[in-house]
Amino acid sequence: MKRTTLSLIAGTTALAAVTGFAALTAPDGTAAPETTKATTRLPVERVGLACPVPSSSEVAETVYTSYTPTGAEAGKGTDAGKDGAGRSTALLRPAAGATADGGTGGKKPPATAKAPATVTAPGKPVTARADGAAVPALTGSATGALASGWTVQQTTVVPAGGPRGLLGLTCGAPDTDFWFPAASTAQARHDYVHLTNPDDTAAVADIELYGPEGVLKSQFTEGIPVPAHSTVPVLLPTLTQEAAQRDVTVHVTTRSGRVGAAVGVADDKLGSDWISASADPSGSVVLPGIPADATSVRLVVFAPGEDDADLKVKLSTASGAIVPAGADTLHVKSGMTASIDLPDLTRGSAASLFLGPEDPKRPVPVVAALQVVRGKGDKSEIAFIPAAGAISARATAADNRAGASTLSLTAPEADAQVRITASAGSEAGTPVTKTVTVKAGTTAAFTDIVPQGLKGSYALTVEPVSGGKVYAARTLAAPQDGIPMFTVQALADDRGTVEVPSAHQDLGLLD
Repeated sequence: MKRTTLSLIAGTTALAAVTGFAALTAPDGTAAPETTKATTRLPVERVGLACPVPSSSEVAETVYTSYTPTGAEAGKGTDAGKDGAGRSTALLRPAAGATADGGTGGKKPPATAKAPATVTAPGKPVTARADGAAVPALTGSATGALASGWTVQQTTVVPAGGPRGLLGLTCGAPDTDFWFPAASTAQARHDYVHLTNPDDTAAVADIELYGPEGVLKSQFTEGIPVPAHSTVPVLLPTLTQEAAQRDVTVHVTTRSGRVGAAVGVADDKLGSDWISASADPSGSVVLPGIPADATSVRLVVFAPGEDDADLKVKLSTASGAIVPAGADTLHVKSGMTASIDLPDLTRGSAASLFLGPEDPKRPVPVVAALQVVRGKGDKSEIAFIPAAGAISARATAADNRAGASTLSLTAPEADAQVRITASAGSEAGTPVTKTVTVKAGTTAAFTDIVPQGLKGSYALTVEPVSGGKVYAARTLAAPQDGIPMFTVQALADDRGTVEVPSAHQDLGLLD
């Protein structure tokens, strides 16, 4: 996914100016010879995020955690990415729009709405609380030294009622293309696609639904308008008149503009949570961070291309990769959603799921997600794990709490060395860094990397050091009244840097 909005004009201009100066002041009075230089990686100087309406419940309690990791600072020596006073910024603002129960978009945000969780310096998370059903969607941007790696977590507890549960979402960057396997139009489910437009111009979005027999006929053919700086929630069953489907893959695209997108799920029996977008379609898929005590796991896969996909299924545990009993392969027809239940999958060990082509010479791209349940009966809670992308440089999970967070790392192909940093606490605490090795084919779970003297919440940042590809997820647990409430966020690379080609002065232009 294209998850970062970049502002590179100042960086490219600075490089050109430096190179030009060197060319014009060579020691012998002639132009310095041109040399081939590698591209330079610079921190991004502007990013944007969108957070949907957190809940329609009057008893909902939402915490926003905003964090920028420490590291190279963007914008040094330039005014790029700074406000009029020369300061870096990281701000969230209320968006106009509907509430999560499906009202009409375009409403003004409540008069009491404020800009929550404003980060002022890298390395320390900032939190803000907002309660009730009137909490608006948020849009925001970070600039300058606060842009690279800026992460916002939206965590909501609904203690009672049909949608009770712990809902967690890493607020996403606006984009034009999203895949959401594991959604549903079943009667017991109430799934909304939340479309949030952070830009100054209107966007028009299309939503397609794919069930086990293929595309579901839509009642909307002209697209869904999403006004500037607003949010629109769309109830999935209203998009089609076809029979209810237990497993549906949602495809969101835009005809114009960009949106942030997420699927809010409320199950009459299993609670509620968010479905984040799956990683881009790929022939090999990793779904990290299945909790050790999961009582039910359901895999949902969709093949968006023209070819069927035949997949091998492997489970990665602390001791290595194994084949799940009775579920070693999965056939996914082109344009159709396939699903399979994986009972007794983890057997008390935190795990990840690997999907790969049966024929390595003929990989077929797929998207995938897991529906995970903890607990039993009326003491159950639901969460979702989308396919994740490998972390190439750095990824962060905000809003971690002492005794409640589990970080899962998996390395499908080769041993990987990884640096994990627990940030300062939002109220107090000294950062802690630990370097660990994840063995090939295994999943390692960490619960003890916590800031010294912690008060409040903290962020966990993951940085690969050497070795094979690494995938990560964070589980946050908040049991309440005997219900094992939890949420899982797969970590995505923060794309905090960008390659900038080396520039040189072409004096031939002066001839």
